[in-house]
Amino acid sequence: MQVKSYFSSLDSIEGELATLNLGPTHPATHGIFQNVLKMDGERIVSAEPTIGYIHRAFEKIAEHRPFYQVTPLTDRLNYCSSPINNMGWHMTVEKLIGCELPKRAEYMRVIIMELSRIADHLVCNTVIGVDTGALTGFTYMFQERERIYELFEEVCGSRLTTNIGRIGGMERDFTPTFHKKLKDFLKTFPARFEEFTGLLERNRIFMDRCIGAGPISAERAMAYGFTGPNLRAAGVDYDVRVMSPYSSYGDFDFIIPVGNQGDTYDRFIVRQEEIRQSLRIIHQAYDNIPEGEYHADVPDFYLPDKPDVYTKMEALIYHFKVVMAEVPVPIGEVWHSVEGGNGELGFYLISDGGRQPYRLHFRRPCFIFYQAYPEMIKGSMLSDAILTMSSMNVIAGELDA
Repeated sequence: MQVKSYFSSLDSIEGELATLNLGPTHPATHGIFQNVLKMDGERIVSAEPTIGYIHRAFEKIAEHRPFYQVTPLTDRLNYCSSPINNMGWHMTVEKLIGCELPKRAEYMRVIIMELSRIADHLVCNTVIGVDTGALTGFTYMFQERERIYELFEEVCGSRLTTNIGRIGGMERDFTPTFHKKLKDFLKTFPARFEEFTGLLERNRIFMDRCIGAGPISAERAMAYGFTGPNLRAAGVDYDVRVMSPYSSYGDFDFIIPVGNQGDTYDRFIVRQEEIRQSLRIIHQAYDNIPEGEYHADVPDFYLPDKPDVYTKMEALIYHFKVVMAEVPVPIGEVWHSVEGGNGELGFYLISDGGRQPYRLHFRRPCFIFYQAYPEMIKGSMLSDAILTMSSMNVIAGELDA
């Protein structure tokens, strides 16, 4: 009632309002985007978000690249969990060409994608701590995120923008070093993660700052098109891994954590529990990973082994066809989505049978839920606006592709 009465008197103080640019080059915006705020002292009267500062025209670039060369473009969307983007794109092309993966390849993908989800949520939740004045958890948990990057590096040689996997499966099998590092991570990470939890989850100062900051109801969240942790924090148990299972997610037992207030604290708690559930999935996938091939039999898209290229004519031909993109692609339209770090990441692909996508659209969850930001911070204090942005996990690369 106080907020309502406050806004009813805005007309009389219009001349006293100040304009504040939050961003685009402010460290608290966590990326290159801007919010033009109307301020009554420290209280936000209205906000107008502006994006477009790093627009890279990924969808248009994709129309001039062979299908396998689109993968590095997806790296630059949500770069906090690049492998999920990579594999979502690979699954889209596999749906178009009718490719069915061996079970081992699907389980390997699940392990990598859930490691990516943990890394993504660690970034978000530790930054929420930083924006409430608690730096310790951030520095502590980034050591654990570094261990996940070492696992990525062992699989593909890269860390942040991974270009991991291939259309048809994985580029190579897990190495003995990967197995050792993954076992060590699964053994030691849970205890360290619970230490981080103990720093913040029931901390009175942290709770006072987060509870009630940037709330959104389930109805408004669905009206905006929210997905992912931000929607689940509002009380809606929608998760692509369960509603439209892919990559053998139906084989694994896990729960979908939900909140009820849709505020910053709920978003923090939901991501905390999702990290625990990701660990649960990784354990199941790793303990039950099947034997067999780590890629499908799709020579038109999968580079043959280098020794075969040097000694076998057929392998040399396929190597040339893949590199030069001289491969047959069916005509058609496909949609595929995965549960990304921030929500439902989808790819709408139109093929005319040519060497490149005829049209390609990325459904970026950040671009969709960021539209609700002005509504979520209206009437709040400026410090709560920073906190709300952190808890939404707005990634500039995904927001403005």
